[in-house]
Amino acid sequence: MNPPSPIAITGMGAISAIGEDVAANFRSLVQSRHGIGPITLLDTYHRDKLMVGEINITNTELYDRLAIPRHEAYTRSTLLAMAAAREAMAMAGIDTNDDYRTGLISATTVGGMDATERYYDDYLAAETNRHFIPTHPCGYGTEQMARYLGVNGFITTISTACSSAANAIMLGARMIRAGLLDRAIVGGTDCLSRFTINGFNSLMIYSPTHCRPFDENRDGLNLGEAAAYLVLEAPDLAARQSKKPLAYLTGYGNANDAFHQTASSDNGEGAFLAMKTALELAALKPSDIDYINAHGTATPNNDLTEGHALLRVFESPDALPPFSSTKAFTGHTLAAAGAIEAIFSVLALQHQVVFANLNCSQPIASLGIRPQTRLETKQINHVLSNSLGFGGNSSALLFSKADD
Repeated sequence: MNPPSPIAITGMGAISAIGEDVAANFRSLVQSRHGIGPITLLDTYHRDKLMVGEINITNTELYDRLAIPRHEAYTRSTLLAMAAAREAMAMAGIDTNDDYRTGLISATTVGGMDATERYYDDYLAAETNRHFIPTHPCGYGTEQMARYLGVNGFITTISTACSSAANAIMLGARMIRAGLLDRAIVGGTDCLSRFTINGFNSLMIYSPTHCRPFDENRDGLNLGEAAAYLVLEAPDLAARQSKKPLAYLTGYGNANDAFHQTASSDNGEGAFLAMKTALELAALKPSDIDYINAHGTATPNNDLTEGHALLRVFESPDALPPFSSTKAFTGHTLAAAGAIEAIFSVLALQHQVVFANLNCSQPIASLGIRPQTRLETKQINHVLSNSLGFGGNSSALLFSKADD
């Protein structure tokens, strides 16, 4: 059985703690320049206690960049999303007034929580900020994005914890392959909020210092905010328009080990099945993978279970290709993680580099595997990117190099 035709990736857009566009993100990655630091914009009790990957742009500045009237109600997650999606569409050269069926599939977990927690006490006292009340649901921001971007086709929102954006990418690809869409703008967005910082801190998986993915002494994650979107197109559509794809999405898989609300199973069953499915769909063997962008949150549970899953797929430490987590650069960006790391995977293919796994000095002893701790140049044809969510929702995406 032949694998289905690969999906062309023709545009990318990203904004994170390490860059306000794709090019700036890449420069930070190759210079090993992280974006983790003290909280400066969010009003929180943890401002001087916890570190985050914060984007140093105010909401007012985002309104102005996007040419949106300041009196209108847009949450930070939505503003970041529109900035990233606009970059992706510009890169892909999309005209939403043409006859092609265009979808928007956006992922978020925070939704409009940042506005709700800021104005909640004010809603009953005054009318000034009541127009933010409708922005709370996750899907509202997607609808605002669609109007701003001029997308009138299929529009939906996905919220499956930290695998959300990977699942948005997967759904876009499946709809294109099913003949339901010609192209899709897919990705995710989440801003920092007291809700998420307090939540992860209460689970005792938030590090008070820089996170250390795959380190024996890791003690938790740093949260970050980001938005990232990719433009997926049917390969024949890209060819008709003489577009040279940035890369191809060749495989994907999703599985749920349903082990625990906030922890992965000891043997990484969900991650194992997701990676196995992605490889099978792309008709590739584990030995074909040249680089793995691991989920690597730096929590005790995630890194251990993901490591076990990698060893199950690749069967031995010696057979494991170079792997790294890029979350020590950006922080864990929750629903945006699968998309920002999909873009990092495409950048790895374009520039033939493996990005560094920062802050790992002592690999996890029980696994016997070591992440790539320095930038490395090597031949890369296929990259596997993992996104593992709460509740056991695990996704894997497989990206392949475009022909020169």
